[in-house]
Amino acid sequence: MITLGFVGLYVALDAASFIHPLHGLNITPWNPAPALGLVFLLRRGPGARPVLVAAVLLSEYLVRGVPFPWWDSLLSALILAAGYLLLGEAFARRMPPSTLLDDRAALLGWMLPVVFGTLLNSLVYVSSLHLLGLLPPGGWLAGVRQFWVGDAVGITVAMPLFWWLSGERGRLALRAALPCWETLGYSLLGLLALWAAFGLGGDGGFKLFYFLFLPIVWASARQGMAGAIVSATLLQIGVIAAVQLLDFSAVTVAELQMLAVVMALIGFFIGGVVDEQRRTSDELRQTLRLAAAGEMAGALAHELNQPLTAMGAYASAYDALQARGEGGARLDAAINGMRAEARRAGEVVRRLRDFFRTGATQLEAVPLAELVAAAAAHYQAKARQAGVRFCVAEVPELMLLADRLQLEVVLRNLLSNAFDAVAATDAGARQVSIRAERLPGERVSICVEDSGSGLGRQDLERAFESFHSSKSSGLGLGLVISRAIAETHGGSLWGEVADYGVFKLVLPIQETPRP
Repeated sequence: MITLGFVGLYVALDAASFIHPLHGLNITPWNPAPALGLVFLLRRGPGARPVLVAAVLLSEYLVRGVPFPWWDSLLSALILAAGYLLLGEAFARRMPPSTLLDDRAALLGWMLPVVFGTLLNSLVYVSSLHLLGLLPPGGWLAGVRQFWVGDAVGITVAMPLFWWLSGERGRLALRAALPCWETLGYSLLGLLALWAAFGLGGDGGFKLFYFLFLPIVWASARQGMAGAIVSATLLQIGVIAAVQLLDFSAVTVAELQMLAVVMALIGFFIGGVVDEQRRTSDELRQTLRLAAAGEMAGALAHELNQPLTAMGAYASAYDALQARGEGGARLDAAINGMRAEARRAGEVVRRLRDFFRTGATQLEAVPLAELVAAAAAHYQAKARQAGVRFCVAEVPELMLLADRLQLEVVLRNLLSNAFDAVAATDAGARQVSIRAERLPGERVSICVEDSGSGLGRQDLERAFESFHSSKSSGLGLGLVISRAIAETHGGSLWGEVADYGVFKLVLPIQETPRP
């Protein structure tokens, strides 16, 4: 079924693109059928070679009607099919099909065989027509030029579309791009650009053809390679239709096709850059999540300590009750208590796993005082050992709707930075404080200050950059992760320029605790 569909589509494309043929031969300025054949070869492997040869032969007979001896037609068609087979082999050898059109390097690696492969195929095919006496002596150069332009343009513009339509990932990307208002927008802009180029500027040659670059740049910049493919295809069809319907003669069809190639390549490279940037951004977000998960490991240990300790206490009570021979409600209470604490420990682990995989948060009512106390408790012993005066001011009785584990990571990171900042100061001058105050607009400000040297304006601008750290062993991700968590909670995190260290975390408050 797939084979018959391919052959039928190949013949239909060849018939639709049989415009402005040179001497009635298969030499046209637009030839997208080979793009379909090359994609079929790459997707189906060596077994597709006889099918492609059959499609070329059938198309030669049905579309052009074989107006010369059949053996000459058969030979020329076989030469053409052999050229496409060799070009497909060049694609397969140069790069794995799985990486075709994935990034700029793949695009360049794909474009080189297209340009030089179609040129070589054009030379061989048109020369064979000349030797067989099917092409007049003076038409060889024009035939080579037109056939080369037709194949190069057809493959360049159509092959990405066929490649994406034949792959699951490409189909998903195109399905996401097509039913979109923005796609309608740049499609309408493409129609407007075609009207400006062929209508307003039709008598002046290429005078207004630069308008055609606007829709493809818009599409590729916003939707990546999917937008570039859709826009390039629509513009190519629009250019061919305009030439046919308007009998446009200010420039040759070959010149218009070269313009289409340039537009398509610009769109593909912009789309490739956009897709690369998005993949890099996704990878960076995943890296930040992994780093955040590492930062959260300390908070996880603190969170797990309570349910594990309670489980141990319940287990001891259970053993004591069994040893005395008791049963009934007290024994059931110990067992139920162990179950509840096990669920609590499992919930903590699940939340960390979810954040590790997707960055998801789980909001709950959290008393601000408990949150600050839990984060500060880890640094009480460290303050005594390092000779740091650690002051935890009285915290207002407020509730936050937050992920306790994530916000504790933020506070611990700020306190860790503060303790590192005062390590270089004199022992008697080391001070770190954390305080909270209610702000207008149902918000609370948590301020962490230290007696270190503080941050200058230039240092502060770089403090929240990824992988920038003033510590020799730092990754430069702590403040980036902390700000991301704060913004996820509807708050903000920033530092202030001062002679001492000042960082403020502002969060929305929750008046009524949620169950």
